[in-house]
Amino acid sequence: MTDENTSPDAPSGTDNAKLVVAILFVIAGLAGYYLLDNLWARWGCVVAGLVLGGLVVALSGYGRRLWSFTEAARVELRKVVWPTRDETTKTTVAVFVFVTAAGLFFWLLDMLLAWVTRIWTTPGGS
Repeated sequence: MTDENTSPDAPSGTDNAKLVVAILFVIAGLAGYYLLDNLWARWGCVVAGLVLGGLVVALSGYGRRLWSFTEAARVELRKVVWPTRDETTKTTVAVFVFVTAAGLFFWLLDMLLAWVTRIWTTPGGS
């Protein structure tokens, strides 16, 4: 059994502190938005809070793990074999045909069941 905290990418206590500081930067930016009167200063506080919070998170273990995940996702994305235009067109047409057929089927089924229900529940069967 391995301890997850011993891996080099595992978040440490300082990373948790950096996360708290980042959250405080964002909260300070939002507070500045509500406390200031000048429109540019208000939005400047919001942007500064988000940028500073993002930088602090990026420099933490959480940010390094997020970056490595992003790099791995890009590598996997390059492995995807994308369909050709012809395959995409044929698949789209097939989907539209089957959706239309299913829509017609369920519409006719609904009409049939409404007719049967009307016959069973109407006095005199008309």
